[in-house]
Amino acid sequence: MQSLTRLSLIICLIGCCISAIGQEPKVELLWPDGAPGALGEEPKDKPTLICYPATADTSTGTAIVICPGGGYGNLAMDHEGHQIARWLNEHGISAFICDYRHRKKGYGHPAPLQDVQRAIGIVRSRAKQWHLKADQIGVLGFSAGGHLASTAATHFNVGQQNADAPADPVSNRPDFAVLCYPVIAFGEDFTHRGSQRNLIGKNPTPELIAELSNEKQVTRQTPPCFLWHTTEDAGVLPENSIRFYQALIRKDVPAELHLYEKGRHGVGLAKGIPGTSNWPNELLAWMGNHGWTSKPSKPQKEQ
Repeated sequence: MQSLTRLSLIICLIGCCISAIGQEPKVELLWPDGAPGALGEEPKDKPTLICYPATADTSTGTAIVICPGGGYGNLAMDHEGHQIARWLNEHGISAFICDYRHRKKGYGHPAPLQDVQRAIGIVRSRAKQWHLKADQIGVLGFSAGGHLASTAATHFNVGQQNADAPADPVSNRPDFAVLCYPVIAFGEDFTHRGSQRNLIGKNPTPELIAELSNEKQVTRQTPPCFLWHTTEDAGVLPENSIRFYQALIRKDVPAELHLYEKGRHGVGLAKGIPGTSNWPNELLAWMGNHGWTSKPSKPQKEQ
């Protein structure tokens, strides 16, 4: 009898662990037939989409493609990728992490942009399969991933390849963008030089610098944007977010900017940082104002 009790307890604990961990995300190649400009056939040459779709009974119909940061030379896949995807799932938002190409893998512009555009197109093209609304597909990025997300928001329908592939005929314009302590401007005294160098090289042309200085590329077709930054961020200065916000307002693009006092660069969900840890709640409220969280979301308590 005692053995049966122990066995029942073990089974219960295993079940609880599985429930807490959740299902492993499915990983898909962004370019099954080979990425444009691929330098080889190794894993680093094959960018992927890491899929965290919300279940049919919890989905709000909204999806977000996540671009982790890393200075275009690496990817912060945990605190700016998987943790964010799981948090979004808690609120009925499907999440898709774009494991894009970058300088450490041998790639600069336009490879990262091609990858995130492809990711947005794939998610939109399979909206029915993943219980999504095709006009509620956003992009979210941190740091250099924020630059990539802002590039997707200002350079949509640019650089598509392999037009016979299923995702390509679908618009790659995100319906909204979430920019978290983003790199924005190139060629300025507040530019994050490492990100600029990794993306466009040591001696880029003035035209390329301007093209990828995304505060200069905002138009009235740029989608609504939510931005946040901290004044203590010495890695990527808050001037980046401020300049992009000002450009959005000048073009009458719906936008919201939150500047928090506390927090170094790269804090992710910012748990345990007074004030700054409320940014996820502010994002949910902003998304709710636009009708992108059709089901009630339980607010995250400030850590």
